Amino acid sequence: MSGRLAGRVAFITGAARGQGRAHAVRMASEGADIIAIDIADKLPDCAPYPPATQEDLDETVRLVEATGQRILASAIDTRDLDGLCTAVDDGVAALGRLDVIVANAGISAPAPWNEITPEDFRDVMDINVTGTWNTVMAGAQKIIDGGRGGSIILISSAAGVKFQPFMIHYTASKHAVTGMARAFAAELGKHSIRVNSVHPGPVITPMGTVEMAEKIAKAADADGNHALLNVMTPFLPTWVAQPEDIADAVCWLASDESKLITAQAISVDQGSTQY
Repeated sequence: MSGRLAGRVAFITGAARGQGRAHAVRMASEGADIIAIDIADKLPDCAPYPPATQEDLDETVRLVEATGQRILASAIDTRDLDGLCTAVDDGVAALGRLDVIVANAGISAPAPWNEITPEDFRDVMDINVTGTWNTVMAGAQKIIDGGRGGSIILISSAAGVKFQPFMIHYTASKHAVTGMARAFAAELGKHSIRVNSVHPGPVITPMGTVEMAEKIAKAADADGNHALLNVMTPFLPTWVAQPEDIADAVCWLASDESKLITAQAISVDQGSTQY
C-alpha cells in the first residue's frame, strides 16, 4: 500500500465486521490509526440477522494491529451520544488527533409497508439517522480543533439514491443520510472538512444473510408485486460487492486524492440506481 493516510486517525462506527471492519483494515493498511466503535450486542427485533459480537470487534482489533497500526475499540451504541463523545475523547487523547470520520453503523429491516410497526420505524430512524448524526457530532469538533481539515464519510445506500423495495423506513433513513452529508458539507467546508456520502448496492456481509433474503422474499410475496425486486438490477455482471470494494471508495474519500470532492453522493452499486 502507498501509506496515503500515514499519520492520520480515523473514527469508524459499526467496525466489528462487514463493511466497517473492511474500512478499518484498509485505512490501517494505508497508515491510519483507528478509533473503532460497534454495538456488539443485541439489535432491534426488526433486524432479521444476528448482531455483531465482542469477539467480532476483537477480531477487527487483531486485523488492524497486524498492519502495525494502533486501534482503540469500544462496544458503544451509536444512539448513545455521550458514549461516542467519550470514545472519541479517549481516542484523541491516546492517538493525538482526528482526521477522518466514517459513519458506517446501521441496520436494515425488510417488511411490507403495512407491516412496519411504529417501533420498527423508530428503531431504524434512530440508528441510521440519529446514530449517524451523533457520530459526526462526536468527532467533527476534534477535526476542526486539529486545524488540518479532514474527511467525513457517511455510509448511505443505493436506497438513498433510488429506493429499496419493502423497506420504506430504511429508504427514508438513507435518503436522510444523503441530505445530511450535503448539509454538513456546506457548513464544515470553511474548516477544510469534506463531507460525502457513499451508496453501496448489495454487499456480501453478515447483514446480507439468508434470513435477510428470506424476509425480502416474504415481503414480496405478501405485497404480490415481485417486479419490484428487479429495481436494483445492475449494469455490470457482478451483482454483489465485497466489503473491500466499498472500502476502496471510502479510503479514496479519506485521502488527499479526493481533496476537492465534497457534498457528493458516491454510488458503488454496479450501476443499479441509474434506471
